[in-house]
Amino acid sequence: MDHGVIPAEGQPYDAVFIDSMIVHHEGAIFMANQALEQGERQEVKDLANAILMAQEAEIGQMKEWRTAWYPDLAETGGMVMDMGPTEVPAGDAPFDQRFIQAMIPHHESAIAMARDALQNAEHQELKDLAQAIISAQEAEIAQMRQWLSEWYGIEQ
Repeated sequence: MDHGVIPAEGQPYDAVFIDSMIVHHEGAIFMANQALEQGERQEVKDLANAILMAQEAEIGQMKEWRTAWYPDLAETGGMVMDMGPTEVPAGDAPFDQRFIQAMIPHHESAIAMARDALQNAEHQELKDLAQAIISAQEAEIAQMRQWLSEWYGIEQ
């Protein structure tokens, strides 16, 4: 899946990144809530809770930075990119499998955005957040791929 990142023209990069990542995190939160309601395995529900805790906190922090750094800047419209799935699709496969197969590309797109921020962000705080996103979500992807293999015999 192509997760190319194209920043908005003429807008401060950090504001564009924040506006994009907040929307992206909201998609993950939506999927995590779906997993809490419909998930079958405790491991998936535990992951969903971890996603909720981390990403809700990160949204709060980004909103604080956005207000402090760009108090008069209107919504930027965010980055032009594929954000990955923002909900668990319907289907015949078990819910947990569908959740994992949706969350992996969603996380991969967040990692692409975060890597871009490591190169282009102005504020060190944003670079630190980007590194934290990369570390956490790469670990979650590795765990989810292991589950796909162990539980469903799927290599991804």
